[in-house]
Amino acid sequence: MKLELRHLRILCAIAEAGSLGNAALALGFSQPALSTQLSRLERLLGGTLFTRTNTGVELTALGQEVVSAAHDILARVDALVQRPSSPSNVDGLTLRLGGTITPVLPGLVTQIKKGHPEVSVVVKSEYAIATLLEMLEADVIDAALVLDFPGRELRDSDAVVSRAFATEPAFVALPSNHPLAQRVEVPLAELSDEAWFITPDDGAGWPDIFFDACTRAGFSPKRTHVLLDEKNLMNFIASGVGISVCQPTMRPVYGVTVKPIQGSPIRLRQLLAWRRDGPAAPLAPLLHRYAADTYRQLIMQTPHYHAWSQRHPRA
Repeated sequence: MKLELRHLRILCAIAEAGSLGNAALALGFSQPALSTQLSRLERLLGGTLFTRTNTGVELTALGQEVVSAAHDILARVDALVQRPSSPSNVDGLTLRLGGTITPVLPGLVTQIKKGHPEVSVVVKSEYAIATLLEMLEADVIDAALVLDFPGRELRDSDAVVSRAFATEPAFVALPSNHPLAQRVEVPLAELSDEAWFITPDDGAGWPDIFFDACTRAGFSPKRTHVLLDEKNLMNFIASGVGISVCQPTMRPVYGVTVKPIQGSPIRLRQLLAWRRDGPAAPLAPLLHRYAADTYRQLIMQTPHYHAWSQRHPRA
């Protein structure tokens, strides 16, 4: 048995549906046939991908890794099949572009201006993913850069569709004089006694994802501070007040070191979302390519992330 794209789509469908029965219905399979196919895939991939529960199925750690990689592979294949051409009807278009906290946003805007100077871009920045999705649904913005988490993927609606362009591991920002700052990768369990800075609920699964990872590592954070302002956050970390989970593309200030978390227990996906019937729809394949290109450039420009990606080329 060889792994094929249809197998990846099956795994993603099971993860999204949350049960074999619902996934079988969506895929047009019988449940026994889907269960047999899943067993074959688990043997092929070397471990259990889903655990059975009273309400359905849940991804195992291996399953999260496999499904995350599957989403990336399928997104890249779909992008190749739907290779963007330059739309001819964008003269005078004003693109209302939303974005959460991500360094991809300025790079994406720059690429749009270079590739389509006839398109005006108006940027609306929001922290909460839920708020950005509500703005898309209400036709307040046309497209947005958002985040979600493997196992808690955002679901498309009648009005809004999304496509991932990157899956990344969360890193940790430490004071440069921290005892673990010289490690190549930092085990999450060894940070159990730290004070943590936690950003607020984003409506897509954060910070529950962080607390779940801590539980799996065998501890519950003893002290947490809630802070959103990135500049003050870096200053607090440099001063030794606490540490924080961060995106791997974060560029630290003086006194702060950014390190991978061993085993990448926290992962997130970067996505482009847009209104199906909005003015961004004809541009969506092009915007997706621009976002993916920007993200690859960010990896190359961020030494700690580039080094990690060289050590983990299949991650």
